[in-house]
Amino acid sequence: MAGHIQDRWYKTETDADGRTIRVKSDRYGTGLRYRARYVGPDGTEKSQSFPDGQKRLAEKWLTKTKADMDSGRYIDPKAGRITFRQYAEKWLKSQTTDQTTREPVGVQIRRHAIPYLGSRPLGSFKPEHIRDWLSELERAVPATSYRRVIFASVSGVFTAAVEDDHLHRNPCKASTVHVPGPSNRRVVPWTAERAFSVRAALPEQYRAAVDLGGGCGLRQGEIFGLSVDAIGFDTGWLHVGCQVKVSGGKLVFGPPKRGKERDVPLAGSVAHALKEHMEDHPPVDVTLPWLRPDGELITKRLLFVRPDGGGAVRRTDFNTRFWKPALVAAGVIPEPKPGERHQAAREHGMHALRHFYASVLLDAGENIKALSTYLGHTDPGFTLRVYTHLLPSSEGRSRRAVDSVFQRTALAPDGPQTAQP
Repeated sequence: MAGHIQDRWYKTETDADGRTIRVKSDRYGTGLRYRARYVGPDGTEKSQSFPDGQKRLAEKWLTKTKADMDSGRYIDPKAGRITFRQYAEKWLKSQTTDQTTREPVGVQIRRHAIPYLGSRPLGSFKPEHIRDWLSELERAVPATSYRRVIFASVSGVFTAAVEDDHLHRNPCKASTVHVPGPSNRRVVPWTAERAFSVRAALPEQYRAAVDLGGGCGLRQGEIFGLSVDAIGFDTGWLHVGCQVKVSGGKLVFGPPKRGKERDVPLAGSVAHALKEHMEDHPPVDVTLPWLRPDGELITKRLLFVRPDGGGAVRRTDFNTRFWKPALVAAGVIPEPKPGERHQAAREHGMHALRHFYASVLLDAGENIKALSTYLGHTDPGFTLRVYTHLLPSSEGRSRRAVDSVFQRTALAPDGPQTAQP
């Protein structure tokens, strides 16, 4: 790297005798005196200015820049001056995941990161800035699990910035930055009594949704996206390959979460409930775009539609108009005061039916790998972490094993209760 220190307060001239002398320049006494100049890896000249009396500092800076270039740790000063807001917006626009995945990430970064971190240049970030932000985030977002998701999205922005040579390292990965921990709250599955009480409190045309959630483990969007041709009444299997979701504020069809299509055992009782539902509420053809509002139009014959029969069910509308009133009627949450909304009941959303389904299967002895497949989880380890406390305990099996032996021999002449010589 060719570099030198330019003194802008002086210039060189040739006197009448042909000698080179230093004379004061027009800038003498004004502005920053020293400019460290070098040619960067891209072949263009770069520079950094320093005030009078700091020539040694300018030389140190130039030496460090050369060392960074030699070691591959060089960061263009202009790149480091890009703010977090500028880079994050550019990063969000360049994402290639489907729109319904990008939207929540955009909300997380724009709502919870940019207001705190947006104006700071990328090259100036240190772990302390992330620790301060996390403190603010803890006050703004009580749910640890959601803070963990937000943190992961912000860390992803910094990782991309490192790879794009905007900064040396990701400040989110410093040892002094503590990632918001996973929620320690254990899943408490509904009892069968509660599940069927909520079912009875729903309008008749939506009661079979409880059978699909609690009897097949379907997610809410998968229930509302279930079409007639996905139900194998003859085979005893139900194919989960579609869901109704929101993209750009519009309802669309899309694959299940993370694209995990799956087949789920269809119990006879659930099949019977679905047949009765279809007799009383014939399926309706619904046309929606695939994945995004301008996507290819797809038509499916859905089991559940809006009360007016005019189209697919929007999850938020269903929760407000039907699900929470059913929770109130079943005694799960209190009735709101006049003029107030129902209380937040995240743990009692329709996802509670999936937990109920998991508890039923585990209690019956189903293995974690099979349950993970039926639930559409990517990793059986995740299923184990969520539901391990619902597995029959090893100490319980130990007690039953010992009791079975001792109780069989308790009446024998030389059984355990007989004193031995």
